[in-house]
Amino acid sequence: MQVRVLFFGMLKEMVGRQQDTIHLPDQSTLGDLLTHYEKTFPSLKNILASLAMSVNEEYAGPDVRLKNGDEVALLPPVSGGLDPRCAIVRQEIDTQRIVDEIKYPEDGAVVVFEGVVRNNTRGRRTLYLDYEAYESMALKQMQALADQSLINFKIRGAVIVHRVGKMEIGETSVLIVAASAHRAAAFDACRWLIDTLKRTVPIWKKEYFEDGAVWADGEPFPAEIPRAEGISATQPASKLNNR
Repeated sequence: MQVRVLFFGMLKEMVGRQQDTIHLPDQSTLGDLLTHYEKTFPSLKNILASLAMSVNEEYAGPDVRLKNGDEVALLPPVSGGLDPRCAIVRQEIDTQRIVDEIKYPEDGAVVVFEGVVRNNTRGRRTLYLDYEAYESMALKQMQALADQSLINFKIRGAVIVHRVGKMEIGETSVLIVAASAHRAAAFDACRWLIDTLKRTVPIWKKEYFEDGAVWADGEPFPAEIPRAEGISATQPASKLNNR
């Protein structure tokens, strides 16, 4: 059978390509596919435990059996009606317009979080950032987060907008807006949305410095998301709160 494999963030540089087509025996599992790439690219061995995987845009574990024509993505740790609305954009995020659109007369609070590109990381001067996403899956995950926030926090509306591509210092990379009758629910929802987005939505950033560039380390995926562990890797992903 034939399977399409997508690589993102640091992975595409490690394997030297954005995507690949692999032929596997019938009844092969996702773990078999990982073993193939571990043998082909030994440098992957040290990061496999920190990777998540998806099959046809759904998170999956190593024991999942693959079928002919499946689309597999290997995902390094991740560094969207207005009610809710999610978007991935390439242009500047218009925060004020979005806030004005989400507000209803019955709202007593609208809480806004903007992730902004700063000019330094751990003492190194940042020139600009470049974000990329597994866009179709990211949108699906963002929508699920927005839907869940309406249930968990009793808010009326939620907006998640993430920008991809090159971003200059001071520009907004991600916008979270939560609207509700009372401020506590909106504050709690906004914090939960950005924290969960950073851990689960397949979006990555590359930081460009005066002396080079590097893919930003991501936070480990939550325990409920299957990992590529169990093959041979044991090292956890490093954690960087940088968005």
